[in-house]
Order: sequence, then C-alpha cells, then structure tokens
Amino acid sequence: MAYAGFVTTRMYGHLTLVAGPESFLAERAIDRLVSDARDESPQASLTQVTGEELTAGMVDQMAGADLFSSQTIAVVSGAEKTPKDVEPALLRLAHDVPDDVALVISHASGNLGKALLTKLTGLASEVVDCPAIKAWDLAKFVGAEVRATGKSIAQDAAQHLVDSVGTDTRSLAGAVSQLVSDTETDIITVSVVAQYFAGRATVTAFAVSDDALAGRVAEAIVKLRWALSTGVPHVLVTSALANSLRQLGKYLALSATGKPSAADIGVPPWKMKDVAATARSWSQAAVGAAIRSVSLADAQIKGAAQDPDFALERLVLRLASLRRNAKTG
Repeated sequence: MAYAGFVTTRMYGHLTLVAGPESFLAERAIDRLVSDARDESPQASLTQVTGEELTAGMVDQMAGADLFSSQTIAVVSGAEKTPKDVEPALLRLAHDVPDDVALVISHASGNLGKALLTKLTGLASEVVDCPAIKAWDLAKFVGAEVRATGKSIAQDAAQHLVDSVGTDTRSLAGAVSQLVSDTETDIITVSVVAQYFAGRATVTAFAVSDDALAGRVAEAIVKLRWALSTGVPHVLVTSALANSLRQLGKYLALSATGKPSAADIGVPPWKMKDVAATARSWSQAAVGAAIRSVSLADAQIKGAAQDPDFALERLVLRLASLRRNAKTG
C-alpha cells in the first residue's frame, strides 16, 4: 500500500493539490513538492501562507514573481480555512497559474471548505491523496516506511511497533527512521523491535488507555507517569484515549442491533475480546461524556493548562468516575 505516492511533472504554471486529513502525509508531500520545484528552478523564491491568514492581496503577490527571483513557489496550506471573500481570488490564481509560479495548495478534505475543494480538484494538474490511515492499516504504513529505506520488516514486527509507539503517523515514521538507522540487519524482526523499544513497549499511550477505560485507575496513573517521564508525548495519550473511546462507542451502538465485527469498529480481530469486556462497564451516554472530557484535556495539554501532566491525571480520574456511574446507573 502506498501513501501519498506521486510522480510530479513540470510544476511551474500548474496547481498541485494535496488533499486529505492525514496532516503528516500532507506536510511530507508539500516538502517533496517544494523540493521538486527547487530542483526544477534552484533560484526560485518560496512563499508559504495558511488559508486562515490568506488575503486577496497575498494571492495577488503570489501571482507575481519575487523581485529577486524569476520564479516563485507558492504554498497555501489548510485551504479549507480560507475566508469566503478570498476564495474567488484563490480560484482565479488556480485557474490561470502564471508560467513562473509553482502553486501548491493543501486541503484537509472535510466538510469545511468542501465546495472550494471540489473546484480546486477540477483545476489541479495533479492531486496528491493523503487519506486518514485506519487503525488496521497502520502496520502496512510502517511496512511501507521501512521498504522506502531499502529494508523490510516482518508483519508481526510492524504490528509490534504500532503497539509500542501508538497511532500517530508522525511518531511511527520517526520510530521507523530511528530503527532503520540503528539496526544493521536488512530484515527487521519482532525481536529487534522489542529490544529497541524495551521499557517503552509495555508502557505506551495505549497501555494507559486500556487501564483507564477498564477501571484500573491506579495502574493507569502509574503507567501515565512513567510514560510521560520516558518521553511519550502528552498528545499521544489523548489520541489513544479518543481512538479507544470511538471504538468503544461503535461497539456499544452496533451491539444494540447485532454482533459487530472487528472491521465494523476498526480494530484487529485479536482486540475484539478486550473491547467486549470493557464495553460491559460502559454506556453510550458515558462514552459520549468521556469523549468530551478527552477533547477538553487535549485542548488543555496544547496550551490551555499550565500543568499538562496534571490535566492528564485528572482526565484518568474523570474517566473512572464516568465508568463507575455508567456501571451503577
């Protein structure tokens, strides 16, 4: 499976659209496109702006070459947040890209700015797809990352790496880079992964998530503190909790009308037994409240709180309370 794979033709005088919600792949694609444009014209100037801050005046400036350069690479990231009154100017530029401009626009492909995406897609000379990677495809993503380096990785080793690092594609790509550079073998086995991530494989964001949702509060707090002390990013904990709660919510909703499959809720088959056991102590209402609590904590660790460690510990206690109330309600 290839992710954000593309072959770029001549970029100047054309629009290249990077579309999809997977931000890491989108950023990587943009870097690659900028590099390709520089290969085509080493002296080209680079202008980068987000859709949120874009103005009609900026669009006009991007359409003209830099005073000190004959060619310009113009990058608009997050175009879904482009102000409505600026969209016409951006579309005019996309419709008639000057020969001395390489235009690159990224869009998250959600409902926000959907009409703009449709129009940009029709105008693009090339569309680089960056879809969200499903949980069951993360091991394939790891395999593709390893193969890109000229090495290979066993399937169970790829899954073990996902279990060790979590679902964040940026973290997974970084782990692959470290693993490949630090190992001499051409084939990476599960024992190599286990050895490299010793001490972290057993204490991950998902280990914290599993304990928290299962009501093992003391264990969750201990693992959380250890994970944070060993460098696990705060955002991986909220990401793991949000992912597990969405799976739990799907299981509860589908269980009301039938027997859900692993594919239905987005987990590997071996995980179904754990999800079913956890679900017995939760209700759909409690899961909904838990997801809102995770969203609040996620905002706190990204700047709204002075102590992100405490915000996560408080979140674990909040989830335990919601679980108890669901169980006794």
